[in-house]
Formats: sequence, structure tokens, C-alpha cells
Amino acid sequence: MTQFVPTRQLRFYMTSVAPCPYLPGQTERKVFANLPFSEGAHVNDELTQAGFRRSQNIAYRPACEGCDACVSVRLPVPEFSFSRSERKVLKRNDDLTRDLVEAEATMEQFDLLRRYLQGRHPGGGMSTMGWLDYVAMVEDTTVRTHLIEYRLPPPDGGPGDLVGVCLTDLLSDGLSMVYSFFDPALEARSLGRFAILDHVRQAAAVSLPFVYLGYWVQGSKKMDYKAGFRPLERLTRLGWERLP
Repeated sequence: MTQFVPTRQLRFYMTSVAPCPYLPGQTERKVFANLPFSEGAHVNDELTQAGFRRSQNIAYRPACEGCDACVSVRLPVPEFSFSRSERKVLKRNDDLTRDLVEAEATMEQFDLLRRYLQGRHPGGGMSTMGWLDYVAMVEDTTVRTHLIEYRLPPPDGGPGDLVGVCLTDLLSDGLSMVYSFFDPALEARSLGRFAILDHVRQAAAVSLPFVYLGYWVQGSKKMDYKAGFRPLERLTRLGWERLP
């Protein structure tokens, strides 16, 4: 594949040292770059494939001294076979509708996000997020992105209750799940796992080879769930390799 080279040189910066949000007692630093306005989608493709993550118009990746616990992971869609437990999760949520919508923030989505953060990540770094912060997270970007909304069956013919949302980037080689949130009261549905499995189905339907899951952090209860999906590829110094 021909590597895309932006016409304007990217400038990379380092953040200051801060407490690690995933591993107690550890610190973190990130390297980041601003995505260019005119070529943001192409640059986002290249950087995501190189282990970066997107937040609004910024691409970042960990650059911690003495720690490499954060590992970029992705699912190889053509080789992915749903396990028995994964098929149960899909069946459990067969009644949900899925809608691909423009990356435009709504108060309905924001209310669900607030319930999710209060129920699953109280006191976390995003717990103080306000409405304008959410609007910026969804809309402040120039890349190919969209929202996936999951809803319960409508009781009276109208739209059903919103129970899950995924902010997803469309890449040249896959789907990148930027951020997902769901109704914490519906724990039995395993909506977080369902969203990932459904993205595998979406990628397969349009012949995209990968679903990018962001960082797996071994030893972190928040992020360790990603290692439960198989097959799984991780980014190493030698390139993408299958996780044994």
C-alpha cells in the first residue's frame, strides 16, 4: 500500500507527566499532533494504523518512560469467528435497532453519557464533562466519522429508548471505535461487548479487514476486557502481530 504523506509537515508535542488513569502509582505522558484540516482523514488513517488514537482534532499515543503497558489492539475481521458466549450476547440484543447517524451531538445522547459515567466511571477524568465538552468530542473533527445509536424496540411506533452510542471513525482499512457508552442499568445485556461484536459485523458487511479497539492495558480492570476477544492483533516494534 502506498503510504500517504501530508503536504504539510506534522508537528508532534509531548504532554507533561501526569498520574496514570489505568495503573495506580504509575505516571503517563503522551505524544500528540494536531490533525490537519484539509488532509485530516488521510493522516488519521496513517496514525491509527501506527498506534495513535483520535480525540477531536488531536491524534495521540502513550510515550511513558519505563512503561509500555498500553498496547494498540485490533480485531482481524475476516478471521474472526464468534464464540458461543459471543453469539449469546448478539442474540440477547437482537431486538435492538442500529442507526448510523451524522456526528452531531444531541441532548438525548448526552443524558445517556452522564448516566454511563456516573454508573461505570464515577470520579473518572470525564465525570465533569459538560454539554459543550460533549459537543466538541463528537463534532470537532475533520475526519470520516459517525455515530452508531442502539435503541430498544419502540413501544408505540416511535423511536425506542436510546441505550448505546458509539463514536466511530471510518478508516481506509477498518472501523476505529473512538468512544462508546451505554445504559449502565442494562448490565445483563453486556452492551459494551455487544457494540464491539456488532462493529465486527458492520466491518464484515462492507469488507473492511479490521476493527480498531484502542489500547489494551494489561492489569487494568477498565481495559483488560479487550484481551478476551480472539483472534486479536497487537502493535509491536516489529509491526502488528497476533496475540497468543
